[in-house]
Amino acid sequence: MTNTELLKNAYSLFSEGKVPEVLALFDPQIEWRECTGFPFIEGDGISVGPAAVAQDIFSQIPVHYDGFNIQINELFGIGDKVVMVGFYKGKWKATGKEFTANATHVWTVKENKITHFFQAVDTAEIISP
Repeated sequence: MTNTELLKNAYSLFSEGKVPEVLALFDPQIEWRECTGFPFIEGDGISVGPAAVAQDIFSQIPVHYDGFNIQINELFGIGDKVVMVGFYKGKWKATGKEFTANATHVWTVKENKITHFFQAVDTAEIISP
């Protein structure tokens, strides 16, 4: 399986709500870097390890969003990196506002495990009333 295929599978599993299966694709020491200033992120936005990602990120999505999904426009690999360019869609519960926000993810894959994640997203589009 190529790195791009691995991430395509991860996005598919995530969209189906299969979080344990997504977490199983992560390296035990995955470093997850959520966008600084992202609405529910405190501190530097870095989570280390699958359990921390599950608690800090994945468990927060249903708390803050209705109908959250990721629309992938491009998914491509460059060496050990995989880049996703697309959009987040959903409704931010705090304002009731539906949004479509630009999003980019950069993943690092080593030995068929996801070791790093970096996110860039238009947070203003999500949280502004």
